[in-house]
Amino acid sequence: MFSQISGCQPAPEGYSPTLKWQQQQVANFSAVRQSLNKHRNHWRSQHLDSNVTMPKSEDEEGWKKFCLGERVYSEIEALPDNENLGIDYMKVGFPPLLSIVSRMNQATVTSVLEYLISWFGEKKFTPELGRWLYALLACLEKPLLPEAHSLIRQLARRCSEVRALEESKNEEQISALNLIICLVSRYFDQRDLADEPS
Repeated sequence: MFSQISGCQPAPEGYSPTLKWQQQQVANFSAVRQSLNKHRNHWRSQHLDSNVTMPKSEDEEGWKKFCLGERVYSEIEALPDNENLGIDYMKVGFPPLLSIVSRMNQATVTSVLEYLISWFGEKKFTPELGRWLYALLACLEKPLLPEAHSLIRQLARRCSEVRALEESKNEEQISALNLIICLVSRYFDQRDLADEPS
């Protein structure tokens, strides 16, 4: 199943992030986490819109649909919605709003991370997935629980695999994958997975 190598695959030629870029991302991420912790109680007390029903922690399919939307989940190509002027979050997924992630305890954060990583194990990387992975990493408390530790290592390795296979060299995509690898390796101290600056 999983490749035996413990490290990450190197970035495609010319796409390896610089050390300065990686340090900047870690600093930004750290600021996001501090802000989240500081304001968590405020956000948690905000009313969720009536259309937001958060799945139960153990509802894997429910969370995948909630985060990624029906379109990504069912792998339907986006259909033109001419008559629908508002955003249909059931179709496009809910963004990881602060009012949503602030309500998630560590067990739920870890579960949802696990569901999305297992989804990503066989599917392509999408912006919706990237946003949620970033938000969930921002909610993970340190020191990491053993299961969270193994999950984020799995995530970084998967990002490096997808990045190595990225044929079109989509810069935005590679940058997003670089970012996740950078946060896992440098913020969460999994140094053996870090991209060595070229």
